[in-house]
Amino acid sequence: METFSNVFQYPFSVISEIPFEMKGHWREQYFHNDNPIVLELGCGKGEYTVGLARVYPDINFIGVDIKGARIYTGARQALDEQLPNVAFLRTSIEIIDRFFDKDEVQEIWLTFSDPQMKNVHKRLTSTFFMNRYRHFLVDGGIVHLKTDSNFLFTYTTYMVGVNKLPVLFRTEDLYGNGQGEGGKPEDVVDEKTREILGIHTYYENQWIERGLNIKYMKFRLPNEGLLAEPDVEIELDDYRSYKRPKRSGLAVSK
Repeated sequence: METFSNVFQYPFSVISEIPFEMKGHWREQYFHNDNPIVLELGCGKGEYTVGLARVYPDINFIGVDIKGARIYTGARQALDEQLPNVAFLRTSIEIIDRFFDKDEVQEIWLTFSDPQMKNVHKRLTSTFFMNRYRHFLVDGGIVHLKTDSNFLFTYTTYMVGVNKLPVLFRTEDLYGNGQGEGGKPEDVVDEKTREILGIHTYYENQWIERGLNIKYMKFRLPNEGLLAEPDVEIELDDYRSYKRPKRSGLAVSK
């Protein structure tokens, strides 16, 4: 991927020695436009990054993952399709705020993130990460969560509730009723939104095959206010990943 013009590889060992000079300048230095920037964190093979870029040519999309072998698929596809509004960043999400400056990003997508049931500080919807997102997400920017994990979805619901973050849409069965809970009438899933949510990742297809409900919510993240972790025990998922049992013997976790 060193030869790919749409890939930037900055694992911790690199960024600790060499500052990322494009921080705050993605639009002018890479995309060459003033369009909004949307991140997909933990993008895997980049299905959402590339799929969203096709639907929204006037929005810039950046997929972020630490696994180069995964990113390669989406990056190669974006180059083959000549999608100028796509980039990929290979790095650890724990240091994501080193790559984007204040108000540089408008939205974040979290698609089938590892639920990290034993370590809240590694959970991409934890307050630990929300505080990092605040460094570069516009005030009231939107965070999307799409997951098969009941644990992660329940945890995020509590986290959003405890901190009174505005929920725009929420459903526990995206491909079932699709109507969702809460939100204003204009936030109900319309045809275009359903097209976006219908983009399936590699892992999602496996979980749908197993009969698991796909859950989705989107909420706003204001810049102001201290964020608190929910103090509640949540039943763990009875699996860790496709066709593999969970490793922990615990039944619940916070």
